[in-house]
Amino acid sequence: MAIFERLKKLYNGKDAEVCYLKIQTLIEEYKNQINSKKYNLSQKDIILITYADMLSGDELSKIATLQNFLDSKIEGYINSVHFLPFFPWTSDDGFSIVDYRAIDSDLGSWRDIKLFAKKYRLMFDAVINHCSKSSDMFQQFLNNEQEFKNYFIEVDPDADTSKVVRPRALPLLTQFEDSNGLTRHIWTTFSDDQVDLNFSNYKVLLDILDILLLYIEKGARLLRLDAVAFLWKILGTSCLHLEQTHEIVKLIKEVINEVAPEVILVTETNVPHQENISYFGNGYDEAGMVYNFTLPPLLAFSILTKNTEVFTQWAQGLKLPSDQTCFFNFTASHDGIGVRPLQGILNNDEIEFLATVAKKHGGKVSYKDNGDGTKSPYELNCNYCDFLTDLDSDDDIRAKRMVLSQAVTLVMPGVPGIYFHSLFGSRNFNNGVKETGRNRTINREKLNVDDLNAQLNTGLRKKIFTAYKKLLGIRINEEAFNPYTPAEFLNVDKSVIAIARHSEQSSVLCLFNVSDTQIEVIVPSAFNLPLIDLITGKKYELSPIIMEPLEILWLKSVK
Repeated sequence: MAIFERLKKLYNGKDAEVCYLKIQTLIEEYKNQINSKKYNLSQKDIILITYADMLSGDELSKIATLQNFLDSKIEGYINSVHFLPFFPWTSDDGFSIVDYRAIDSDLGSWRDIKLFAKKYRLMFDAVINHCSKSSDMFQQFLNNEQEFKNYFIEVDPDADTSKVVRPRALPLLTQFEDSNGLTRHIWTTFSDDQVDLNFSNYKVLLDILDILLLYIEKGARLLRLDAVAFLWKILGTSCLHLEQTHEIVKLIKEVINEVAPEVILVTETNVPHQENISYFGNGYDEAGMVYNFTLPPLLAFSILTKNTEVFTQWAQGLKLPSDQTCFFNFTASHDGIGVRPLQGILNNDEIEFLATVAKKHGGKVSYKDNGDGTKSPYELNCNYCDFLTDLDSDDDIRAKRMVLSQAVTLVMPGVPGIYFHSLFGSRNFNNGVKETGRNRTINREKLNVDDLNAQLNTGLRKKIFTAYKKLLGIRINEEAFNPYTPAEFLNVDKSVIAIARHSEQSSVLCLFNVSDTQIEVIVPSAFNLPLIDLITGKKYELSPIIMEPLEILWLKSVK
């Protein structure tokens, strides 16, 4: 009945009834196809973020090549893989989908995905706000097929759209000519090749629910709802985080719970922190995991300024509405480093400082339209490793800063998400930016598997991957790092991030010196000496502890 009640909030009586009956049919159909098993997240859950074609070079499909490489490098250390869109597409490196139900033939097949799912828990991208203008759905809409009437959003070009929040400095409406030769002005939030779906038409919702259930049947155990904040549009509003959008997410959760309750919804909303965490709902009825978008830029700010005070103050305010929700913690992804989540945390000058550093370190800055004729940074396009370190720094410093940032992420409350290029020590892909003309290409380099295997034996890649793998091996065996265990963010020194994680079995004090000087840290009274560092095995019997520049300590009481 909860599903029907939600539908009545979205659609008129007759549409809600028809939609409800069709949803029940979908539920029964997929229940018979999906074998869902109860699953509880633990410290062993770590998610690798990757394109399906991140690697190539052998005779196998790209998906199979990737799996073979991961099996040889991280099996037993990372148990989950987030596949960025692997469907047929036309632009934005996969985020303009032509066919939601097919695998891009250049990548592999559904069989490859099913084989992957036997070893790893999989997250699929659900790009449900928009699709490609070349998709069959949109082409049939332009052909005035009755079935696809109102599948997309047509707007009078003279309508007042000034209140609509714009994530890009691009036009909101794009002109298309239909089969009758008429010009149609269609809502395109992100680009002229990404046409927004119209969820006020219940048939669109049904189509998307069918697609999401298909993904679960194909092996997805987490679903990333891409750009979900923009889902519902009402002129005269911001069209961001509308009540109807939250109802759609809740409804998706209700339907999935009927079929496969182990599946976790992960919302991707690159917005200020309080708006972002609204997708937890009441802790039970919406997302089970929310991207921690404030973490990447604020952690970098702390390392770059050698001051952790703002970071600690922000982290002390992190709250979760229930024991069934947690953060998806990451520092890098296929996108850039968003700075909108810093609003209200850093001032404009501090955000401009980050933009200046990104450019100085070989990166780019992408801007958004503020609606008043001005633009401001919304994303820093720079490999995270390069963002943290001057271009002329040596690889030892570069590796230490990068590994420190990743070590913080691994012990934050929640589930870590690790981008492929962060794990394997990549740098800015500037040649790619020159080739595509797109800033985001700087962190989307595709690699030859043989070349990468060779490079992991030496230099920066070896330094980062070796250190990272050691940290992963510690995390997955330490119950204090369970995603749901409490965390305390302590004020021990303005240049130290101090995180205490507590489980019933153990407690771990994690210390990170972000400065380039020695620092003395007094051990908090909650921790009894002696302490042993889980990373090096070194025993500390006296307080204060002397920390070396950029040192990482994961300290546990010796019993």
